[in-house]
Amino acid sequence: MTTDLTEGKPSKKLFWFSIPLLLSVAFQQLYQMADSMIVGRFAITPEAGELALAAVGASYPITQLFVAVATGVNIGTSVLVSQLFGAKRYLRMKTAISTALITTAVIALLLTLVGALATDAMMAALQTPENIFQDGSLYLRVYVFGLLFLFIYNVCTGIFNAMGDSRTPLILLILSSVSNVVLDLIFVAVFHWDVAGVAWATFIAQGAAGILALILLLRRVRSFDTGGHFLLFSPDMLRRLTNYAVPSIAQQSFVSVGNVIIQYFVNLCGATVIAGYSAATKVNMFALTCCMSFASGLSSYVAQNIGARKLDRIGPGLKAGALYSIGLALVFTAIYLPFSDVLIGLFLPAGSASGVTDVARQYLYILVPFYIIVCIKFVCDSVLRGAGAMRPFMVTTFSDLILRVGFSAILYNLMGSEIGIWLSWPIGWFLGSSISVFFYKRGVWKKNLPNL
Repeated sequence: MTTDLTEGKPSKKLFWFSIPLLLSVAFQQLYQMADSMIVGRFAITPEAGELALAAVGASYPITQLFVAVATGVNIGTSVLVSQLFGAKRYLRMKTAISTALITTAVIALLLTLVGALATDAMMAALQTPENIFQDGSLYLRVYVFGLLFLFIYNVCTGIFNAMGDSRTPLILLILSSVSNVVLDLIFVAVFHWDVAGVAWATFIAQGAAGILALILLLRRVRSFDTGGHFLLFSPDMLRRLTNYAVPSIAQQSFVSVGNVIIQYFVNLCGATVIAGYSAATKVNMFALTCCMSFASGLSSYVAQNIGARKLDRIGPGLKAGALYSIGLALVFTAIYLPFSDVLIGLFLPAGSASGVTDVARQYLYILVPFYIIVCIKFVCDSVLRGAGAMRPFMVTTFSDLILRVGFSAILYNLMGSEIGIWLSWPIGWFLGSSISVFFYKRGVWKKNLPNL
């Protein structure tokens, strides 16, 4: 079911469009967290569980590099398709979709080849400790061979969202999440495959979701009566897609590279800190991606209204998105601070060393109070992204990340502990949010609107 976000009360339209997005990212994070939870809690011994958790966590920043490219393609495709959908240029929209799918498949296959050849080199570059190196490398290698499914799934769900359909991606994600958790339990708890088990569970669940998403999308595209034949591949549409996707890929990749650098400093602290950081990062990312779901909905809302040239609806949409995102951030803050040990314990086997819990708790206590600040950045960035103002959008993200990575290195060396790394997050969030608000207030998103 498609939804026209250019009509109706902005707050109501945005809320009901974003709720399935919220549920989608919640399920997505839960099934990613399931890997760490199950491999940590169902190991033969507590020590083995901690090492398995650390191994999955050590490879996590590298997997996020691939996710970053997939997400960048998703964002670029979504912005272009949203604008064409809002302008009701359905014939050109079909050409944009087919061009995006072909381009995505080529990118995914190239990255699969590169990733398969460089798995051990990437793990070694991060100074991964020897006692978790082989398991971390194994998890990453299996993950790489599922990149085609990951990319196809991401671009398909981005197109569904662009057409105002946030329910289909939710259904796909629920099916994928449930199957991933079931396979995790079978492969790890029953067969005792440990890290290999969660890797293959992710591969199978991701593959099924990608294939099903493609089938449903092709059926949806055929339902639009365009009264003519569309091009399967258009150089002009590729150029437009590149204008949106390349900055998004660069932004997402830069964020992931920054996280890889931060992981390097975390790895220097040893397996206990790596395990604690791995658990806390999953808890933290669950909250942030859920808060970001309203910003993602706002991005599609803005793109459709830009396409329809209804600029007067952007301001009310921003206010509604900010209200929903900040409200959810306050809920997470009220849960995370008093119950941090309980949440962290979900990832750890019984009898696990208390040092892992201490590290994770410390991380959350430093970051969680600043969730409201980063939510302001999310919604302002979404207006820039939805309007296709990719340069200022990249500036806001890069400034946040450069500061975070820089302060991680500086404070780690000054303080000689992981606390210095954790403190870099709120510093980057605060300064990045200030820049995002500045760009929105200056109205840079209104300049150079796309000619559809």
